[in-house]
Amino acid sequence: MLSRSYTSFLDVTSEDLLNFPQTPRTLPRVMMVPGIISDGDGNGSNDEDLDVLSSKCREKKIIVANFLPLLAQKDLNTSQWCFRFDEDSLLLRSKDGFSSETDVVYVGSLKVDVDTSEQDEVAERLLAEFNCVPTFLPPELHKKYYHGFCKQYLWPLFHYMLPMSPEHCNRFDRCLWQAYVSANKIFADKIMEVINPEEDYVWIHDYHLMILPTFLRKRFYRVKLGFFLHSPFPSSEIYRTLPVRDEILKALLNADLVGFHTFDYARHFLSCCSRMLGLDYESKRGHIALEYFGRTVYIKILPVGIHMGQLESALNLPSTSVKIKEIQEQFKGKKMILGVDDMDIFKGLSLKLLAVEHLLQHHEELRGELVLVQIVNPARSTGKDVQEAKKETYAITNRINARFGLSGYEPVVLIDHPVPFYEKAAYYALAEACIVNAVRDGMNLIPYEYIVCRQGTPKIDEALGISSGSSSSHTSTLVVSEFIGCSPSLSGAIRVNPWDIDAVADALNIAIKMPNLEKQLRHEKHYRYVSSHDVAYWARSFVQDLERACKDHYSKRCWSIGFGLSFRIVALSPNFRKLSLDHIVKAYKRANRRAMFLDYDGTVVPQTSIVKTPSPEVISILNDLCNDPKNTVFIVSGRGKNSLSDWFSQCQNLGIAAEHGYFIRWSQSSNWESSPLLVDFDWKRIADPVMQLYTEATDGSYIETKESALVWHHQDADPDFGSCQAMELLDHLENVLANEPVEVKRGNHIVEVKPQGVSKGLVTEKILSTMISDGKPPDFVMCIGDDRSDEDMFESISSTVYSPAPPEIFACTVGQKPSKARYYLDDCGDVLKLLQGLARASSIKPRSSTRIQFSFESVA
Repeated sequence: MLSRSYTSFLDVTSEDLLNFPQTPRTLPRVMMVPGIISDGDGNGSNDEDLDVLSSKCREKKIIVANFLPLLAQKDLNTSQWCFRFDEDSLLLRSKDGFSSETDVVYVGSLKVDVDTSEQDEVAERLLAEFNCVPTFLPPELHKKYYHGFCKQYLWPLFHYMLPMSPEHCNRFDRCLWQAYVSANKIFADKIMEVINPEEDYVWIHDYHLMILPTFLRKRFYRVKLGFFLHSPFPSSEIYRTLPVRDEILKALLNADLVGFHTFDYARHFLSCCSRMLGLDYESKRGHIALEYFGRTVYIKILPVGIHMGQLESALNLPSTSVKIKEIQEQFKGKKMILGVDDMDIFKGLSLKLLAVEHLLQHHEELRGELVLVQIVNPARSTGKDVQEAKKETYAITNRINARFGLSGYEPVVLIDHPVPFYEKAAYYALAEACIVNAVRDGMNLIPYEYIVCRQGTPKIDEALGISSGSSSSHTSTLVVSEFIGCSPSLSGAIRVNPWDIDAVADALNIAIKMPNLEKQLRHEKHYRYVSSHDVAYWARSFVQDLERACKDHYSKRCWSIGFGLSFRIVALSPNFRKLSLDHIVKAYKRANRRAMFLDYDGTVVPQTSIVKTPSPEVISILNDLCNDPKNTVFIVSGRGKNSLSDWFSQCQNLGIAAEHGYFIRWSQSSNWESSPLLVDFDWKRIADPVMQLYTEATDGSYIETKESALVWHHQDADPDFGSCQAMELLDHLENVLANEPVEVKRGNHIVEVKPQGVSKGLVTEKILSTMISDGKPPDFVMCIGDDRSDEDMFESISSTVYSPAPPEIFACTVGQKPSKARYYLDDCGDVLKLLQGLARASSIKPRSSTRIQFSFESVA
């Protein structure tokens, strides 16, 4: 049996993980602000032990990504390292969204290897000069983590490429997964060296670090943690093939805010949470949120933007104007279409070239006039797939140029070498249209850059010969794939299915022949959006939502459950605690009149149990409790009275409230009484055909018919379809039963129609009121249940007016979850142990024949 004191996934998984050191070198623990950092050991107790920091602390954001926003080069002559910020890094650009009072610390790896003997010196220098904390992953670990698991497994999978063949992407390898876990652990160790957990916010970026939230949450229960995924999140049908799917989902849910570029990506994530973890989301005042063990995990949907200032600065460079004149001369009299893509199998380069070939083949007038300039950025990974993509790109390019080329004219100009940004800006400024034809891409900012460069600056207008202040000359036309993240935000673009080569060719033809007025209107619409939703806006909006998501961190008590990557936090009310047997037994012994209410399914019998009848142990315990003359014991259930009557036939003195209290029987010797609220069940003739319709249309659903209610169950249906059908059925039934004395409610995988005024809360209130009015008020009230309907009982026993004095109340839910109850027990086993302890404490005496008689009419 593993001890709960284990703090690291490395401690409880395969020994192979131990081949990688947790951290090759450690930085001296530092504080960017006054205060003390606790050496968290992962048991969570440090949340209470941390010193209170000074109110004058500077706000700090810790930005974590696979790579630091730095460029590094070693002088071969002096052997000295030279470092400078990478101006193209998104992490660096996002800093503009923070206030000037914010300290920003970056945690990540360098893109170069640093010798072990130099790592301490380099780390201290980077922290002092750049506020950067390098992780220094061992080369072998980095290779398995980054080039292995991330690039050859996760990246293809998240771009909808299943590992059918090992020639194109790796199949799941447990060794590579362990390297991924080890690398994320090292990142967590480095964050620990600079974090002030009570004040700092941590923002993690992208799929390389998806399990990092678990390591951080394990160290500090209330860490303020955001995560943003820059790649697509695949549909559940793709994601569910991942052998470690639950571990990654649970890790992401250890963040407070999870961000995506588009609603599609967020929807896929939420669908995975629903199908694999049984979690439903809801909208909270415009914000999508998941309730996860008492914590609220918010979902952020906002595409990243570009850095306007950097683009405009590049446009104003003299070298940009010079390059513009060169390109103008080179393509004089030509219509230029621009493409800028990485050499990647998902960028659709070959499909784009095939569309251009098709266009030239069917539009002879464009031959000699149309030019596609395709800038190919260096590949971000190595592999056979990249080499094949490159080979195919060159083959199609050569074929097009050989077929349609003329003297001094090539329809496709392939620029396959690093291109400085000022040169790209020049091509952007001159291109009549830009095409981004990726088959799958997380965001892709190329269209945004193109729009801003086409808007230009006064210096660019001068280079292009555009009169100053002439806005009518600024136009742009975009052809974008439906499958990239920026597509939804570019409503004026021509959207295409990149796999439909004919449609892409037609779109290019429309783009270059579009009237100038239409080009101008589309451009103006895009420019307004791009210029107002820049990278600073994106960062500022994310951080504001992260602060909002974390504002209630200290209003709840936290417990940890689960080992390894199944670790999670349960956050509950400060007054919510586990019900101690010793505590309740003391109150039980003091009491002279006790009222006890027990739910059945999920409380006395496990929900997952196939056998729903009570065990001999349950019957014995209930009989011991019922035979105590001081006790009034009731089973309060949604089940039918016939089932409950048969199951508890051996419990002579047990009270039963069936169908949520519509039927009630004080003991086996008394008759069943029904609520006088409704005797006409004609509404069933209306509701039943509607439910039958949805049952036929929803595979896995069924109808449960009770005497007083109809229940539509969909727990065995497809989770998404079942939930959707339940919402439709709820709306349908509410409309057709609007004039009937019934209420329609949606519960846990059910939609139920039952008479108005029937609930577990009302029946417990009536039983207690009867005891009080008969001069036998209880001085001990206990209620145990596990689901939403039992929350009515918890509220009822607390709000009932007792006389002459209020009793000791024990409202207890089963499972650690948000509840109106003050106490909890872990499971049905704990419930039986508690009831057994109370039964032993009872003074067993012959039951008096004098009984309290309950009647619905007496309290109606």
